[in-house]
Amino acid sequence: MFYTVNKLAKISGVSVRTLHFYDEIGLLKPAFYGENNYRYYKEEQLLKLQQILFYRELGFPLNEIQRIIESGDFNKVEALQSHKKILEQNLNRTNQLIKTIDKTISHLRGKIGMRDEELFMGFDPIKQKKYEEELINSGRVTQAEIDSSRDKVKHCTSSDWQKFKNEFGSLHTELVEVMEQNFDPDSVEAQKLIRKHYEMILNFWTPTKETYIGLSQLYCSHPDFVKFYNDIHPKLLNYLMEAMKIYAENELS
Repeated sequence: MFYTVNKLAKISGVSVRTLHFYDEIGLLKPAFYGENNYRYYKEEQLLKLQQILFYRELGFPLNEIQRIIESGDFNKVEALQSHKKILEQNLNRTNQLIKTIDKTISHLRGKIGMRDEELFMGFDPIKQKKYEEELINSGRVTQAEIDSSRDKVKHCTSSDWQKFKNEFGSLHTELVEVMEQNFDPDSVEAQKLIRKHYEMILNFWTPTKETYIGLSQLYCSHPDFVKFYNDIHPKLLNYLMEAMKIYAENELS
C-alpha cells in the first residue's frame, strides 16, 4: 500500500511541512516520486518514521537520529527493544507524577491534606541539578546568576507560570510566521520579536551579550530544547539561534 504525504501526515500526526523537511535533509525520503513530483511512501518508510519519532520522543536531535538509523549495524528489532526498555524505566516516574497531580488537585479542593514535600513527588531532582551544572560548566551562566534567578521566581504562582508559558507560545508562533515569510534573522521584523524574547527572559535573569548567546547555544545543544523547538517547527531552532546572536552582538554588552 502506498501513502501520499497527506495521508502519511494524517495517520502519523507528523505535519506535511515536517515530512517535506525530512525529505529535504535526507532523513526520510519517500519510496518514489510520482507525477508532479508527488511523494509516495511504503511500509519501509512508515517503519523508519516510527523509529524517528521514538528517538525524538527520547530527546535525540535530528542529526544524531540520522546517524543512528543510517549506520550499517542498525537493527529495527533491537532498536524497538531498547525503546521499550527506556519507556518502561520511565513509566514508574510518569505514574508517580500522575499521582502527584491527582493528590494536588484534591488538596487544592480541600478534600485531603498534603505535606509540602509531596508536591514534588516524581520530579527528577538529579535532572534539574544536571541542567544547572551544564549551564555553569559551559560558562554560560554563573552560580550567582542561577541563585538570582531562583530568587526572582520563588514567589511565582501557578497562574504566573501559565502566563509565561502562554507568552512564550505566542512569541514562538510569531517567529514561525516571520520565518515563513522569508524575513532574515537580522530583519527588523525578526529582531523586534527577539527583543521581546530577551525582555521575557528578564523575568528570570539578566543575560549579558555572552550569556544570551550562550542561551541560544544551549537551545541547540540540549536534546530537551532541540525536541521542544523541532516540535514547533523543524527550522525554528536555527533561525532563533541566529537571531539571538545578532541581537546580542548589536544590543547587549
